[in-house]
Amino acid sequence: METILIVDGYNVIGAWPELRSLKEADFAKARDLLIEKMAEYQAFTGCRVIIVFDAHMVAGIEKKAKNYKVEVIFTKENETADERIERLASEYKSINTRIFVATSDYTEQWVVFAKGALRKSSRELKVEMEDIEKRIERKVKKARERNFSSISLSEEVAEIFEKWRRGQK
Repeated sequence: METILIVDGYNVIGAWPELRSLKEADFAKARDLLIEKMAEYQAFTGCRVIIVFDAHMVAGIEKKAKNYKVEVIFTKENETADERIERLASEYKSINTRIFVATSDYTEQWVVFAKGALRKSSRELKVEMEDIEKRIERKVKKARERNFSSISLSEEVAEIFEKWRRGQK
C-alpha cells in the first residue's frame, strides 16, 4: 500500500516555532528548511511527500518541482493551497493508497477527512519529525561506533554520498 503525505506548506511553517521565527527573517529559507525536513521524512519513512504552497507568495503560474524526492507544488495564482490539497486528496484516493494531510487548519482537516484522507496536525507532524531525527541520529551514532568501514571518507565524498541518499544529483 502506498502512503502519501500532503503537507500544507505555509500552515506548517506558521505552526513550527523554528520555521515561524526563520520566516520572519528569511521566508525562502523557512520554505527550504521545511522541504529539507520533509526530505528526511521521506527518506526515513519511504512514503511519497507532496508539499503545497499558496501562489500568493510566489508570483506567476502554477509551478511543480522535485527537491530531493519531495514534490513541491506552488498553486496557480487564483488557487489556494487548501483547494489544491483537496483536489490531490480526491485524485489519489484509492484502495491501495493511504493519504495523510498535514495541516493545523481545522476546517481543512475535516474537508480532506470527508474525501477519505487521514488528518495530521502540524504539531503531530513536528513530533513525528523530531522522533525521526532522533532515530536517524542514533543509527548514525551506532554505525560510527561499530565502524563498519575501514575506509576513511573525506568530507567531500561523505557529502556526495549524503546527496545520493537523499536522491539529489
